[in-house]
Amino acid sequence: MKRTSKICFGWAFWAANLLLSSDLKAQAFDQSLLCQGRYYTETEGKAALEKFAATYANRKGWEKRADRIRQGIWEGANLEGLPTNIPLKPIIHSKRTYDGYTVENIAFESLPGFFVTGNLYRPLEPQKSYAAILSPHGHGTNPRFSEDMQKRCATLARMGAIVLAYDMVGTGDSDQTIHKHPYALQLQTHNSRRAIDFLLSLPNVDPKRIGVTGESGGGTQTFLLTALDKRISVSVPVVMVSAYHFGGCVCESGMPIHKSPNHQTSNVEIAALAAPRPMLLVSDGKDWTSNTPEVEYPYIRNVYRLYGKEKLVQNHHLPTEGHNYGINKRKGVYPFLAQHLKLSSAKITNAQGEIDESFVTVEKPEVLRVFNAEHTRPAYAVMGDESVTKLLQSYAKTASTKK
Repeated sequence: MKRTSKICFGWAFWAANLLLSSDLKAQAFDQSLLCQGRYYTETEGKAALEKFAATYANRKGWEKRADRIRQGIWEGANLEGLPTNIPLKPIIHSKRTYDGYTVENIAFESLPGFFVTGNLYRPLEPQKSYAAILSPHGHGTNPRFSEDMQKRCATLARMGAIVLAYDMVGTGDSDQTIHKHPYALQLQTHNSRRAIDFLLSLPNVDPKRIGVTGESGGGTQTFLLTALDKRISVSVPVVMVSAYHFGGCVCESGMPIHKSPNHQTSNVEIAALAAPRPMLLVSDGKDWTSNTPEVEYPYIRNVYRLYGKEKLVQNHHLPTEGHNYGINKRKGVYPFLAQHLKLSSAKITNAQGEIDESFVTVEKPEVLRVFNAEHTRPAYAVMGDESVTKLLQSYAKTASTKK
């Protein structure tokens, strides 16, 4: 079914493809399998969920379907050949100390010569063990530097978690290739998996208390990572889980992770792969998550019911709000993460019993940047679209050879 949004997105994909080598185009996947943007109408999205639900009747049946959905992501995003055992070679510098937390600028290698860049927020008060939270962001102009991002990361750090805010490919300090690279979904998902490795490499991080939360495109990263990596123990995708909208960027739906010749799914089922781990769906009334209380949330809750764990999935819905990770959304998220990651809500609560972020120091973008005149990117970094493409293709060939 072709829609205007899909046609426009296809043009953007084609335009990005022009920037890449003919070698890449020759190896491109079947684009007829892509499910992009508003792939369904709202009615069709709901009907698709009903069709999906009819394919299983119990936990065993769901887990068989879940395995196929998960396999579809691994294969569709070409993730299987990418290595997770190369040295991270972390770069950490410019520590700043604020009211109850610290901030550092960090980078590490997800692939040889390709750097994940961001900021590390840590509790100021020493602990025997720390929860850790990955904080991917949505689309915009260098969103890692935004006030909302800084406030949520600093607040979670003051609550007792080590928090990693990291760039989407092509934003912030991650400018080794464009964001619209056709393999952005592959690269960003791999970066998120390596981000867990990085957090677990830090002293005293509790491997049983790893969370992830992000909004919009960062919400897509949140539920994809949770679906693929059992190390995530708590998941909070914000303003993204929809029965009819599949994400409008190549980093969300530019590779065939929802459909193959023998299966079809949607982001609702991918989010449901979190079961039975705690998950909070955050939704609002002014974007594609407006139906969450009546459509997406009940479907996912029914999956959790198969495990007898339906109380572990919740929905924080704000019917008068729009597409963001604003303060009212954060006020719903903090208690959930505090409960399931054993954090302290008392450290962010004022005398009136309200959540209070006024202690946060919002830094300027230049302070948050990882690479600058004083701290330069390593000379061996893989730079440019063509070079990044060849790097990814080298592992695809390796995986093919091993098979």
